[in-house]
Amino acid sequence: MKLFTKGLILTVLVSTGLLAAGKHNVNILTAPNADGKITTKTIEAAFEKAGFFINDNRNMLAPFIKTYKTADYDVYNLFTVFKKDDVLKLAKKHPRIGLFTPMSMSIYTKKGTKTISVSSLSASAMAEIMSIPADDKDLLAYGKLVEDTIKAALPGGTLDTVAYEMLKPKGPLVSRATLNMEKGADWEEVKDDFQMAFESALPGKSFIMAGFNDLNYDFEEGSLNVYNFYDVYSICNISVIYTVSKLHPEAGAFAPCSMYMYNLKGSDTIEMGFPSVYNWIASLGIEDKSSDDVLITAQKDFEEILKTLTTKK
Repeated sequence: MKLFTKGLILTVLVSTGLLAAGKHNVNILTAPNADGKITTKTIEAAFEKAGFFINDNRNMLAPFIKTYKTADYDVYNLFTVFKKDDVLKLAKKHPRIGLFTPMSMSIYTKKGTKTISVSSLSASAMAEIMSIPADDKDLLAYGKLVEDTIKAALPGGTLDTVAYEMLKPKGPLVSRATLNMEKGADWEEVKDDFQMAFESALPGKSFIMAGFNDLNYDFEEGSLNVYNFYDVYSICNISVIYTVSKLHPEAGAFAPCSMYMYNLKGSDTIEMGFPSVYNWIASLGIEDKSSDDVLITAQKDFEEILKTLTTKK
């Protein structure tokens, strides 16, 4: 018998800080690459040299062409990484670090060009979304390391100036859900049952599981023993990234989406959260209907999965 009750909480974390004058959440570094020496593999090697764990470096051209028969890029990879020791420092203070563990980037070359670009989310944007102090020294150091590593990977690179302005978020920056377990329930059984149901529900809404990380294994090795488990799913939707990347290839800074799921020792709840698509829309100044529609649909579909699985029956 399953011993749990369920409840959904969607928390609104909208902040006007995203609209600071002259500030953009997504950084795009572009380098000349006529000789083709900079590749997705050399970029990956630069991050490995800097001590990052490479979660995935996924070539999206094959699924784009298979599904849509065309692609607008000669190179388009979704690149997900994190640095374990830096994440551990942040996790001791900020449980929501799972929203960016791994952090996402896109690596791309537009057709007909001789350049290569990497997009990434700024440390200030991550702080805003996690609702933590923007001057957190560990997050700032982590963000600087990411920036420095990208610069090392793209010699001669310069920051792009985008034509769009950021928009006011139309909804919550983070969607959160809580699964309430019955007193005395076996958390391992509840976790296994929930995750099996969650993973089974994803394909029905056109989501794929692009990755999975058991962060608590690393936390315990680093003497952070406060969780029974802390898992992070990387979730992707091909139609979303294909549609949005047509106008905004830098959208890979938000894709795949990282959804954390953890249970604190002594707690009867499993906490979940993921960055909403309202980050994409606001940060990338998205106003075209096709991108907006596919993003909002994905947001509603993902919320529906969690609501269904966390509502008492």
